Amino acid sequence: MMRAFEVVLLVADAVMLALLMISPQRSRCGHLALVPIAAAIVQLLMEGARWQLVPAYALGVVLFAALLVRAVRPAGGTGSKDAAEPVGAGSAGGRRRVRRVVVAGLGLVVMGGAVAVPLAVPVFRFPEPTGPFAIGTLTYHWVDEARAEIFTADPGDRRELMAQIRYPAEADPSAPRTPYLENAEAVTPALGRVLQVPGFVLGHLRYVTTNAVRSAPALPGRYPVLVFLAGRMGLRQVNTFQIEELASRGYVIVALDQPYAAARVIFPDGRASDYDPRMNNRAFKVAHIPHLARDVTFALNRLVDIDRNDSRLQGRLDLGLAGLFGHSLGGVVGAQACMMEPRLRACLLEDAFMPDEVVRTGLRQPTMWITRDAATMRLERHRAGDWPETEIEEHHRTMRAVFETLPGEGHFVQVPGMLHLDMTDGPLLAPPLLDRPSDQFPEVLLESTRK
Repeated sequence: MMRAFEVVLLVADAVMLALLMISPQRSRCGHLALVPIAAAIVQLLMEGARWQLVPAYALGVVLFAALLVRAVRPAGGTGSKDAAEPVGAGSAGGRRRVRRVVVAGLGLVVMGGAVAVPLAVPVFRFPEPTGPFAIGTLTYHWVDEARAEIFTADPGDRRELMAQIRYPAEADPSAPRTPYLENAEAVTPALGRVLQVPGFVLGHLRYVTTNAVRSAPALPGRYPVLVFLAGRMGLRQVNTFQIEELASRGYVIVALDQPYAAARVIFPDGRASDYDPRMNNRAFKVAHIPHLARDVTFALNRLVDIDRNDSRLQGRLDLGLAGLFGHSLGGVVGAQACMMEPRLRACLLEDAFMPDEVVRTGLRQPTMWITRDAATMRLERHRAGDWPETEIEEHHRTMRAVFETLPGEGHFVQVPGMLHLDMTDGPLLAPPLLDRPSDQFPEVLLESTRK
């Protein structure tokens, strides 16, 4: 859905193009020559520029120039003179009509692009959460002084995390909503690498807002806590659609940016940690899973401090009811964290293989896996070059192995036709780039075991 002044701009362009094509008295359009330019200026001032509107801006300039020329120097005199000239293809009148048809055709093509591009990649809005609670958000910078950062060469570096907490809050309909991406200009180039598009393609994300209000007063009561881990080269924001729904239903969600596994992490002092390309090497990635999993233990310890001492969330976090959910690498790391951390009472692991240690040891908590069937993964591989057959086999074998050894309740859910990024905000970020491999979603396959 397009924004209001984008619609005004496109309507102005369409009306001016129609007048240019059909008006027999060219001078009548002169007083309207400024309308497309005025509409573009208003849109730029009120909503900001974005590349998806370049065809609309360009068309407005061309229409302004064409209408101005008509008003100042009418070509061929009045409509009556045009009507008296021969109409053969070789006559002056015929040539003018051919030119008019060509120009009209080109104008319609550009107009089609001006409408299609912003519709295909809109400044989207997150769906209104369906739960009864409004949402507040706070962002924290945490430093684990007891743990060295093993991704860097400096032995003095400590492990740092950025954490964004969403929680049930007092409703304030007039309060401004927080941006989807803080520091969007610095983050979108890294996110573009995840989606395999130039960073400028995602420039419109700086205008996207969420349903949360920064530092909104927390509602009284204690709420269960969920830790969220994003996938490899992801960001803490990439499952906002899911996080906001859970917060509106009475959960506190702590989304972690894990430096060197995330696309880019921006710290409060302006420093940035970028994704470590060594994480593309499977052996390196697997070796660092325990290090990443210890981020969860550290986060739980910090949440204990927040519940005791942070006036904004004091007494609101029920850490006796803590759980975790993670997608892709976040699911891999999340499984390791659930094995290591008894304070996690339940786990949701989305489309992730299970580490060897987790397969050997198993999980104790109630756990749900959400994934796709192997056939869908193969279709996605042919489209995007992902998912070698060995990884498809490991993916399903290891998830099922842990599922089948659960001592209590668990669920194994397969959604045929679902893409890997469909479990994130990906389809909102760049919808034309994430065409799904099939047009229909067959019935979800659910397996359960209960104690």
